[in-house]
Amino acid sequence: MKIIPIVLLFTLFSFTITHASVNDFCVADLKAPDTPSGYHCKPLANITSDDFVFHGFVAGDTKNSFNAALTSAFVTDFPGLNGLGISAARLDIAEGGSIPMHTHPGATELLIIVQGEITAGFLTPTSVYSKTLKPGDIMVFPQGMLHFQVNSGKGQATGFLAFSSANPGAQLLDLLLFSNNLPSELVAQTTFLDLAQVKKLKARFGGRG
Repeated sequence: MKIIPIVLLFTLFSFTITHASVNDFCVADLKAPDTPSGYHCKPLANITSDDFVFHGFVAGDTKNSFNAALTSAFVTDFPGLNGLGISAARLDIAEGGSIPMHTHPGATELLIIVQGEITAGFLTPTSVYSKTLKPGDIMVFPQGMLHFQVNSGKGQATGFLAFSSANPGAQLLDLLLFSNNLPSELVAQTTFLDLAQVKKLKARFGGRG
């Protein structure tokens, strides 16, 4: 009977293993579907050096509702990351701008400040961990924690982000609450916000109801 637990353990391990951990690497075939272990591997004959290089890691356009821009180098932008459990992004926040409360369900995040001043933090049910960061500072946001970044200085602030996943995903609280078609009355009732304010925010973020 001992063989049954061994087979079960092997089965569980096979479900969590990534394509890249079986091979030296596994460049994503973005034409194939994404799976829990990543994209399927691009045929070796079709792989070139360009698959391992990302171009365009430059400042994004901060002229938007948040006065901020994220230039991502995730697996969908950079196929060579597939299965390697890592990705990056560039964060630019104009003066007075912010990245609102959000989570990354699939990754821990590192923020490395290179220009300006950013006040950042994350929340737990009982505590807030917040710090004003300057060039040379690094802050970590554990996977799944609700967190934020605000330009608290003068001029533009810039940071580089590293994630513990090739495709970290993101859920922005403002967009979840105010860009949907959930009736405004329900949003107001469940958030304790004034109904008029909910309708104003829905109009700003393209929500309905």
